[in-house]
Amino acid sequence: MSDLIIAGLSPATFMFSLVVVFLAAIVRGYSGFGFSALMVTSLSLVIEPIEVVPMALILEIFASAHLLPKVWKDIDRRLVGWMFLGSAVALPFGVKLLASLPAMGMRTALYMICLAAVVAIWRNFTVRDGHGIRHMLTAGLVSGLVNGATSMGGLMVAIFLLTGTISAAAMRASMIAFFLAMDIYTTAFTGAEGLLSDDVLWRTAVFIPPLLLGNMLGHRKFVTTAPASFRRYTLILLMVLSGFGLARTLLGS
Repeated sequence: MSDLIIAGLSPATFMFSLVVVFLAAIVRGYSGFGFSALMVTSLSLVIEPIEVVPMALILEIFASAHLLPKVWKDIDRRLVGWMFLGSAVALPFGVKLLASLPAMGMRTALYMICLAAVVAIWRNFTVRDGHGIRHMLTAGLVSGLVNGATSMGGLMVAIFLLTGTISAAAMRASMIAFFLAMDIYTTAFTGAEGLLSDDVLWRTAVFIPPLLLGNMLGHRKFVTTAPASFRRYTLILLMVLSGFGLARTLLGS
């Protein structure tokens, strides 16, 4: 435990962080997104956000790689490819924002946009040709910018996919594949910006076991869930993440 304290985590902080990672991983394993939003929002209470974001990115890579073989047949490869292209272009600008600007304004705007979008989708808002190339590229651009700046691009991707007619299995599988590619790409840029310190890498390694356990439990739950329930759960999750994140940001916690 002394090594953990030297790395900057007290025993209480370490235990809190383990619980957060485990619970967020259950959500990620079930829905295909939400891990970074939960982890960044919660752990930023006890660890500097500029350290939490790189940890979330690396843990997302492990989560996606763990689930990819289980969802491979359901991936919409065209969708993933076009969104990745858009994200790859926008992501470096998001990383620059993370390294140079206060996050409060960005997070406030992000959460407000997410809440408005969730309400619209709940009222049956859809986008005609929601999976057209122009829309997929735009979704990728927005996700890349947000992911680089806040590690929460998953919220934007989930909202985009919910405005179309994609099946629950394809939506979840495509998000898992997309985030694997994007998080590897994002981590390379955060490393180039000097954000991958020894403490960050050590803490990340410690959190991998609870991540994989939670991921597995969440996946098992998805297998037994009806598609309609998955969509409803996803909307509720987006609303909770956005509402909690907005409240915490405005209160300056």
